[in-house]
Amino acid sequence: MILVSGEALIDLFIGAPASAGFPAEAIAGGSPFNVAIGIGRLGRPAAFLSTLSDDVFGSFLADKLSQAGVSPAYLQRCPNYTTLSVVATDASGQPQYSFYAPNAADRALRPESLPAQLPPEVNAIAAGSYALGVEPIASAIETLLRREAGSRVISLDPNVRPRVVGDLAAYRERFESLLAYATIVKASDEDIELLYSTGDLASAARAWLQRGPKLVIVTRGEKGPLAVFGEGVLERPAPKIEVVDTVGAGDTFHAGLLSWLDVNHLLTPQAIASLNETQVTEALDFAAAAAAIVCTRRGANPPSWAEVEQFMAARA
Repeated sequence: MILVSGEALIDLFIGAPASAGFPAEAIAGGSPFNVAIGIGRLGRPAAFLSTLSDDVFGSFLADKLSQAGVSPAYLQRCPNYTTLSVVATDASGQPQYSFYAPNAADRALRPESLPAQLPPEVNAIAAGSYALGVEPIASAIETLLRREAGSRVISLDPNVRPRVVGDLAAYRERFESLLAYATIVKASDEDIELLYSTGDLASAARAWLQRGPKLVIVTRGEKGPLAVFGEGVLERPAPKIEVVDTVGAGDTFHAGLLSWLDVNHLLTPQAIASLNETQVTEALDFAAAAAAIVCTRRGANPPSWAEVEQFMAARA
């Protein structure tokens, strides 16, 4: 089972203003939430560790997890409001976010509320985004990762959200401190540019690799993913598609990567440390195909395993 921890929120998609105001659509979201949904949709055992509000939005998010087959065993509820993320996409489908999240439910998880121990079937923990930089959930996740490092795969995604975490230098320092616990890091080219003001993705990924992870992957949109592992650097192309928007693409890539590794019995710290080029190539191609499918849909709507296989077969 893959245990995912982090924020869950409501994405409020707004269209162009009209005489009556902005047309809007409310959709379940949050980067780690999307990862959990993506893993569930792909048919792998998953659970979500976070705090949801007691309000109608919290119930909506809980229902979405249930519908995707994500276990509620580690979910907690509280009276805080649900974070609202207002999303507007530009002409290329790239999202722009504004967050309304003071004292929101998705940051309420505390270290003392963590499960005392995890069962053996939890073979991986995925965490990321602004939950790594806002309290008290950031301390809860750090406590969990420190406790479980070495015994399970730990996969991190910075998914930088400057408007939520505020001080990027402080966020970068905290994220770098977590690398000692990580087995896998998945980031985007935008994350690296925000954190380090550089376009040299391979060097940034190599620097992370030297801090502890065994596999670092950088997604680059239409240029495809780049992976650094061992002594090698591997680049793979992205599938050619007509983009509707890119909301949830990186999260679906992360879900696809972990799910592929899980299906192929490679989701252990030892196996990740020994991955070869063929295995990394196949993992990247599967994850990129899953992410491409999401880009052909509005919002974060991850595919099933069968949909990914059909997509890849049609382009073989």
